[in-house]
Amino acid sequence: MNKSTRTWLGALSVTASIVVFVVPFAFIVLTAVKDPQQAARLDFSWPHHFQLIDNLVEVVRARDYILVIAFVNSVILTVASVSAMVVLGAMTAFVLQRRTTRWTGLINFLVLSGLIIPPAVVPTIWVLQKAGLFGTLPGLILVEIAFGLSFSILLFRAFIATIPRELDEAAIIDGASPLRLFFRIILPMLRSVVVTVIVVQSVAVFNDFTNPLYFLPGEQNATVQLTLFNFQSQYTTSYNLLFMDILLITIPPLIMFLFFNRQIVAGMTAGAVKG
Repeated sequence: MNKSTRTWLGALSVTASIVVFVVPFAFIVLTAVKDPQQAARLDFSWPHHFQLIDNLVEVVRARDYILVIAFVNSVILTVASVSAMVVLGAMTAFVLQRRTTRWTGLINFLVLSGLIIPPAVVPTIWVLQKAGLFGTLPGLILVEIAFGLSFSILLFRAFIATIPRELDEAAIIDGASPLRLFFRIILPMLRSVVVTVIVVQSVAVFNDFTNPLYFLPGEQNATVQLTLFNFQSQYTTSYNLLFMDILLITIPPLIMFLFFNRQIVAGMTAGAVKG
């Protein structure tokens, strides 16, 4: 590929990125700071009167501060779910990679099926109802863990395969127990993959709309994405408030991605290039 072709492809990629990502985000920001009359036009014009603070305060105060409650619920849901995915995913991957039995093939198939088979909503609701967890935050945390664990296990296992077994044997000879071997030696070596799992799964859980809608009904149980659904119902013609809500719930995942995008790439490719 010559230099001219690379230049054109680079320019085309930058243009496509601007059209797909920057233009929609700019439209959200501009509409969020407009007054109700101008926002109702849904055009790409400059605001006549900036109402950033007024719209922000009105969205936060709406429906008895439901947005604040939703942020608290989403943070608890994200932290608990992703923490469990990291610990359980890394431990499961370590065992599957180091111990080969006649059940290993079946377990690998079940893990892979978690990425392919779509979630069964009705049976999952039935199980949660029987366990007394339907409509509760712990029940939704278990659902998010179950849906995200397969990806975490496959990612951890690809990296653990590059760690020499001699390291395990040396630690065991020195008297390390299996748990001490994992938490003191193996887990610190998985830092790049841990960061990748944390960022990718945090964005997925925080932005999840479908699972909270099915498994966590009730206004007081709302997550940030469900507040978008509620705002769209209540403020059908108040697009300035609707887009301000979109802007507020977009900022946390965007900040996380901007800070950790290099670590995401490093973690995704670590298992492929090491060793």
